[in-house]
Amino acid sequence: MPVSKKKPLAQASDASTVDPSTPELPSQQEFHQYLRTLAQSAVRTVIETVMREELDAFIGVAWGESSPKRKGYRNGSYTRDLVTSTGRLEDIQVPRDREGQFHTQVFDRYSRYEPHIAEGLIQMFVAGTSTHKVGEVAQTLMGVAPSASTISRLNQTLTQQFEAWRERPLLEHWRILYLDGVHLSIRHGDQADSTIILTALGVDLEGHKEVLALRVCAEEDKDGWACLLQDLRRRGATNVDLIVTDGHDGLLAAVSELFASTPRQRCLVHKQRNVLNAIPRRERAEVAAELVGIWEQPTKEEAVAQLAAFKAKYSKRYPEAVRSLAEDEEHLLTFYEFPQSMHRHIQTTNAIESLFSNVRQRTDQIDVFTTEMSCLTIVWATIQDIRLHKISV
Repeated sequence: MPVSKKKPLAQASDASTVDPSTPELPSQQEFHQYLRTLAQSAVRTVIETVMREELDAFIGVAWGESSPKRKGYRNGSYTRDLVTSTGRLEDIQVPRDREGQFHTQVFDRYSRYEPHIAEGLIQMFVAGTSTHKVGEVAQTLMGVAPSASTISRLNQTLTQQFEAWRERPLLEHWRILYLDGVHLSIRHGDQADSTIILTALGVDLEGHKEVLALRVCAEEDKDGWACLLQDLRRRGATNVDLIVTDGHDGLLAAVSELFASTPRQRCLVHKQRNVLNAIPRRERAEVAAELVGIWEQPTKEEAVAQLAAFKAKYSKRYPEAVRSLAEDEEHLLTFYEFPQSMHRHIQTTNAIESLFSNVRQRTDQIDVFTTEMSCLTIVWATIQDIRLHKISV
């Protein structure tokens, strides 16, 4: 998604003119084009796999097997191109036999049923490469139902891009690490449950944002967050200048255990929401203005003074609100330890919430994801489309 190029946080104070919580995002048409690009890869994978299955059936034995029923021998492959509605595929590997008797039916069948196949392949990415859908597409190409092993191989191959992304090495040093859990609906059996995607979003030393990890969890607890953070460390991200979080106990426990020496900023939007929940509606606007006034002070000393005045003013009138404000108080004003140009970027986890707001806009036709993998696949595809255009803060 094209945006005007901004100077990075580490290089200039002009970064304060950019709002990472409201990035310009690609249109629905651009996102569908990205899915079509993924579908091209799927078309190639399915066609080449199905042709190998055809040759296995023609010869009578699978690769590496020995049988008296053998009717011939494999003889490598040749390449050909295929023009599809999603674009031209070059150098498709077509297998052949030694005697030249084998002739694939895949290309004729593909041409005849291309709209159905293309739609099915895109659905494989959006719906999590379901076995049923893979079977439908492969059967259309081969004319017979594929074997269970074939479907398994296709499923495995079509998720390789996503799995490779999940396992990719990470930079060692990150300027900011945002952590937050996002709720999406996923079907488990006959029930649709609200499921949490634990998300880690990093900002590198040049100011570029990148989603580092996604993890599906039934509950947002310490174990789930610890697994995600351990995964980040395993892949190389061991040095973080600042971590920005909400106040979830499980998240805070995991961060304290695995990034104990890293400064942490408590999300001020979440904190303000928690405090105002203990204030009557008629007074929330006034109290909210006073809260925001605390972290809008030019120096940490002045902010500390404002914080003390707020607690003194409301301690007897609204003790629960003051108690909520005092929770995790030592991490409310961490942002003052960083350059002023960074302050509004690191006071909240809005970068993650805004990103997922736009993910939901682009997947609003999917009320409930069919599987956890389908949910991760479409979220990953959307995020990759955004990342292709290099968002900077």
